[in-house]
Amino acid sequence: MKKLISIRLASNIIIAINAIAILMHVLILLKIVPYDFVWGGRLKSEANVIIFESISLVVQILFILIIAVKAGYVFKGKFKRTLNVGIWVMFGLMVLNTIGNLASNSSLETMVMTPLTSVLALLVFRLAIEK
Repeated sequence: MKKLISIRLASNIIIAINAIAILMHVLILLKIVPYDFVWGGRLKSEANVIIFESISLVVQILFILIIAVKAGYVFKGKFKRTLNVGIWVMFGLMVLNTIGNLASNSSLETMVMTPLTSVLALLVFRLAIEK
C-alpha cells in the first residue's frame, strides 16, 4: 500500500475531505443544509442538531490537526507516540463510521458517506502503517 499512495498525498486527501466535512457541518448549523441526512437520520430536535454538529466540528478539527502533524505540516517530529495512537483511533472510528453509514436510515447518507468513510479509512490506514 505504501507504494500505491504517498503519505503526503494521503494526508492532503484526508485534510481536504475533512475540510469539506467541516463546511457541511457549518452549513447544517446555519440551517442552509437540512440535517436529516446526518447522524443516521436520527436527529429529531434543533437542540440535538446543535450538540451533535458541534461534536462533529471538534472531531473534524482534531482529525485535521492529527493528520497535519503526521504529514509534518505542523509540530514536525513531535508527539510521535501520541500521534500514532491518534491515527489508529481515527482508523477505528472511520471503520465504525462506515458500518454506521451502512445502517443509516438516510439513503443519501448511505450512498454518499459510506464510500467516503471507506476511502478515509483506507487513507488513514496508509498513514497508520507509516513509521
